[in-house]
Amino acid sequence: MRRALELAQRGPAGDANPRVGCVLLDRHGDVLAEGWHRGAGTPHAEADALSRVPAGAAEGGTAVVTLEPCDHTGRTGPCSLALVEAGVRRVVFAQPDPNPLAAGGAGRLRAAGVEVRTGVLAEEAAALNERWAAALALGRPWVTAKWASSLDGRVAADDGSSRWITGPEARADVHRRRAEHGAILVGTGTALADDPALTARDGDALLPRQPRPVVVGLRDVPSGAALRRHPEPLLAVRSRDPRQALAAVEDAGATSAFLEGGPTLVSAFLAAGLVDEVLVYLGPTLLGGGRLATIDLGVRTIGDQRRLAVRDVVRLGDDLLVVARPAQEE
Repeated sequence: MRRALELAQRGPAGDANPRVGCVLLDRHGDVLAEGWHRGAGTPHAEADALSRVPAGAAEGGTAVVTLEPCDHTGRTGPCSLALVEAGVRRVVFAQPDPNPLAAGGAGRLRAAGVEVRTGVLAEEAAALNERWAAALALGRPWVTAKWASSLDGRVAADDGSSRWITGPEARADVHRRRAEHGAILVGTGTALADDPALTARDGDALLPRQPRPVVVGLRDVPSGAALRRHPEPLLAVRSRDPRQALAAVEDAGATSAFLEGGPTLVSAFLAAGLVDEVLVYLGPTLLGGGRLATIDLGVRTIGDQRRLAVRDVVRLGDDLLVVARPAQEE
């Protein structure tokens, strides 16, 4: 199962489908083939593994999968049926499929006489697809809001300059986390003022997985903007409504969104209760002035404050990363 989890991590994060890995064993317990899901519309992990062996080779064998084999016919057929037809005798999976449209594979397998075991490394498997499963439950993409600020809560100097408040280790961490999301959002103000590329990079090299760039607001993005050269097509959402922005992200096939700013957009999502995780990178500096990380959150009295539960504090070079989530979710 650990190997299956490693394989699953090769799949795209933030995709419409979960990341799934499969190890296929023969009747003697030797590895026959490995497979993983590469994204919506491609073969599922079990089908990928089965496609790598001759017909009949899996008969009497075992499939070890990170997620319950699906029992749904969409762009691909049900994996539960494919395993039955391949003659697999035993299926071990880490966790049940939380998607009611795809669940039920375990029942089909048992009805066909296949031995089924579940719960192996279930916590690790759940963590792998946490945002995808949460998006199912929420009915919208998972939202991570990120900002970098001075210790006094400023995201820029009074003239608007902000490069760099944090150091290279913190910036590298941001790029890694960008790549874990299906979309990356900024407001038109940030797009026009900063001309960000919104790519996920390792130094000067693009990471293999890129979030789709999304600009939210009513103004146009110039044809020469850096966003226009992003590896993924730009999605322009002509609205200031966070819910409409998330609906467009979902329609584009992403189940998670990385909210980069600026303060107006981030605050709108926070005020609407649409942020599931907050990443605050704190640089050891003081800026003063009025360029705050957030603006109006609808807090009029201390009783309205939006409490967060700190999940982690990480030292990144000279900087600190605070990871927090809405306290009511704890």
